Amino acid sequence: GNDPLKSLTKGKKFKSGRDSSGRISIRRRGGGHKRRYRLIDFNRRDKFSIPARVASIEYDPNRSANIALLVYKDGEKRYIISPKGIKVGDVLESGPNAPIKIGNALPLENIPIGRTVHNIELNVGKGGQLVRSAGGYAMILASDGNYVTVKLSSGEMRLIFKKCIATIGEIGNEDYVNVSIGKAGKSRWLGRRPKVRGVAMNPVDHPH
Repeated sequence: GNDPLKSLTKGKKFKSGRDSSGRISIRRRGGGHKRRYRLIDFNRRDKFSIPARVASIEYDPNRSANIALLVYKDGEKRYIISPKGIKVGDVLESGPNAPIKIGNALPLENIPIGRTVHNIELNVGKGGQLVRSAGGYAMILASDGNYVTVKLSSGEMRLIFKKCIATIGEIGNEDYVNVSIGKAGKSRWLGRRPKVRGVAMNPVDHPH
């Protein structure tokens, strides 16, 4: 595919399941294809009311969702998580006055009840923390005083402060769960090492 924008990426060191002391804290991790971390804008607050055009939709090895490259009217470029149903050339906006359409980011109090949303903030200004993986969405159920009731895809209900921002629509790449790995080698490309059964180990090597 097309290469990511160099200015919006940085190097990423593999931890291979090791913690700060160098010991394995998570088994069966390591190897895999080299990745560059894509810097993703989960916040979009400092771009209120500046329209942005979707320049491309790209693969991101660091997450299950795809990412979309936005080119803002002021010339700045940023990546966001790609919502389902947007295409190259669409114009997106964020802020309290942005129109209610897929890919736009608004405070929860400005989003109509019943709409699906993703990339939801938990603290004002911190950037989206909930619902960021492929095919994810949450639904706005009610608004009461300073809080909005949001139903997550797990079925959990959360009360979230109404000034927190969320992006309208669902996250794309929803077929991610159905993609077959196909062969052991592909797991290795992804940095997942084989799972050795405890029974096949010498007693001394058993993790617990």
